[in-house]
Amino acid sequence: MPVQSNLYQAPFVPGGSAAIDSAMAERLLSVALGRGGDYADLFFEYRAAGGLVFDEGILKSASRGVSMGLGVRVQKGDATGYAYVERLDWDAMKRAAETAAQIATGGGSKTPAAARLLEPARRYELDRPTLDLPGIDKRSLLERAASAAHAYDPHIVKVEASFSEEIREILVVTSDGNMVRDAQPLLRFGVRVIAEKDGRRQEGSSGGGGRTSIDYFVARSPEWHATEAARQAMTMLDAVEAPAGQMEVVLAPGDSGILLHEAVGHGLEADFNRKGTSNYSGKLGTEVASSLCSVVDDATLVQSRGTINVDDEGNEPRRSVLIENGKLTSYMHDRLSAKHFGLRPSGNGRRESFACAPMPRMTNTILLAGPHEPEEILRSVKRGIYAKKFGGGQVDIANGDFVFSLTESYLVEDGKITAPLKGVNLIGNGPDVLRRVAMLGNDVEVSDGIWTCGKDGQSVPVGVGCPTVKISAITVGGTRVG
Repeated sequence: MPVQSNLYQAPFVPGGSAAIDSAMAERLLSVALGRGGDYADLFFEYRAAGGLVFDEGILKSASRGVSMGLGVRVQKGDATGYAYVERLDWDAMKRAAETAAQIATGGGSKTPAAARLLEPARRYELDRPTLDLPGIDKRSLLERAASAAHAYDPHIVKVEASFSEEIREILVVTSDGNMVRDAQPLLRFGVRVIAEKDGRRQEGSSGGGGRTSIDYFVARSPEWHATEAARQAMTMLDAVEAPAGQMEVVLAPGDSGILLHEAVGHGLEADFNRKGTSNYSGKLGTEVASSLCSVVDDATLVQSRGTINVDDEGNEPRRSVLIENGKLTSYMHDRLSAKHFGLRPSGNGRRESFACAPMPRMTNTILLAGPHEPEEILRSVKRGIYAKKFGGGQVDIANGDFVFSLTESYLVEDGKITAPLKGVNLIGNGPDVLRRVAMLGNDVEVSDGIWTCGKDGQSVPVGVGCPTVKISAITVGGTRVG
């Protein structure tokens, strides 16, 4: 069975205070379809979440909260009606169904199919979610991180450590007869430090997590993250001004996949292509990248941050090949876009909460491995940039134009990583960057559970990944010429 928490359990589960069975769901769906809608679904959600922040040697904040509600969606052609409530009594749920039903104003009412309970995949079964653990155990993790960071170097002047956790339990029931439940755990641990020396200040950070338990810290201890954050801050204290201009750029494996996610991945979400607003619209089967490049969106990775057993429309997600050997092969679909393209949904219908309608969203988006050794890639660079860690960025989804800042990067000279750089920005176009992939490493890595994706005001947890990548030219926005 999916993960269950002894302390936090949705009231709509069997035996709960507001239990929803197939008969109750069918009554609500009948109301939702009562004005002639083609399709309707119910999305029940219960979320229990908590967080701790340790700063300046003390526990600065501790939070715990729950949210619960129902979202009702009705579709009529390409139009969607949506309404939600934060109560699960019959009158409130019925009003939400009636409100969503108003998108349809004609035609006879349809009868929903009998709901059949589906068994989802089991990609994040846990013996004990972290929400069930005593707070003192989690505080200890934060204290250990702070101690390790300060011990790394006396120039570390500030350390903040944080721990966030949640369990999100959902129930999706559709008018075509699907009924599926899932309980989704999530944790994220982070350390941020500030180093100061001779009037210079630099920040470093490290974090990770996923749909996992406290066992995460067996492989990546609080001390490991603290040391990594402190190393980054101390290294960047000696950073020199970055060069500017067109340069070769080597992307480090793992988190560099965020560039792919933002500059390319959003353009492959099918709602943009259904509306014709993506750079990739109408290009299925054509070459859109270097022949070295194959890109997948894979929700099946065990315990990864972007992994899901079922999407927020009740569909089982799968590993979707988006680009294969440089050719565009598919988009990421929700129910509406799949219907438009005459396909079945790919399991990418996601939403932030019951208050939001679903849309096509990424899960774990990965540029697959290539044939080259990472050392071979570096040796091939006469003079360029090694991008190790990414910060914030801006992307125009319509054309893929981007600007990304780097929080840790280095100059590469004669095939060797040399001076750390500050003030580095990468400026380019996502599809163009994929075409300029000149070498691709065999060392693909998936990010360690830190990324959250925003789209149309909704945020969802995602994973990114890539191997070492050599791009023949990107415009580097630095602070000195050459």
